[in-house]
Amino acid sequence: MRIGVDAMGGDFAPDAVVSGAILAQKQLSSDMRIVLLGDETQIISLIKKGGANPDNFDVIHSTEVIEMCENPAKAFKNKPNSSISNGFKALATKQIDGFASAGSTGAMLVGAMYTIKQVPGIIRPAIASFMPVSESKFNLLLDVGLNPDCKPEVLYQYGILGSLYAKFILGNQNPRIALLNIGEEDEKGNILVKNTFELMKNNKDFNFVGNVEGNDLFKDDKADVVVCDGFVGNVVLKEAEAFYRIIKKRKIEDSYLEMFNAENYGGTPILGVNEPVIIAHGSSNPKAIMNMILQTKEVISSNLCLKIKEAFS
Repeated sequence: MRIGVDAMGGDFAPDAVVSGAILAQKQLSSDMRIVLLGDETQIISLIKKGGANPDNFDVIHSTEVIEMCENPAKAFKNKPNSSISNGFKALATKQIDGFASAGSTGAMLVGAMYTIKQVPGIIRPAIASFMPVSESKFNLLLDVGLNPDCKPEVLYQYGILGSLYAKFILGNQNPRIALLNIGEEDEKGNILVKNTFELMKNNKDFNFVGNVEGNDLFKDDKADVVVCDGFVGNVVLKEAEAFYRIIKKRKIEDSYLEMFNAENYGGTPILGVNEPVIIAHGSSNPKAIMNMILQTKEVISSNLCLKIKEAFS
């Protein structure tokens, strides 16, 4: 297995990325290699500085970096030797088995759609996030920002994607899929949610348990996967992140509340594209990068992309 990592992506790259890669490499088996994409001289120097052996890593030299402030589509086209562009070239040509980055989310999405493309039958890919319900369990929420405007058919497919992720990555054989709404009653909601509810009820593709409200997101008794459009999901995600920052600012220590720390999860896959692509928060520190890489390993090992292709074939 070869795990591609954008060494130049993120607010603290390449230092944090290389440090995280060193941490992750210690947890990988001997048949797994981390392939770092970026400036080779910097990468080798940082590996040595971190007390690791450069021979334990592979490097694909890249002379350009797509910055967070750049237009993703233009930058991907105009910087063919960027770490992100080279990552997708390597993924498309099977030089790596998965690609992860804490860099420009937009560029990662553009790269995925331009090179490896979405699974046939998928209307819109999605990204998911984790909503903690206890010290050891979390619910899955999708979409959390990829598609702010959705049709009912798209949300229905999110139910399938979330169900497959929960089954093959989280080990839940019969995940409960719910629709985020302003009330539990069947008739509640706006036009989008009402029409989606009609599609989801009595379906045979996943275990639909009905509507849930916002105050159910952090409970374990209603659902395992919660579906919403990317506008709503992104608001929920950012509010949860803000909640965690307030907790830390007030110096409150609690094992459950620490589950809201995004660095514990590292990254999340783009669900619905043909190869494993993982994106992480731009502010990722070494621990978050380590978990991003380990998450990529899990997605590759589970054959999640193949399972999604089979479901939509």
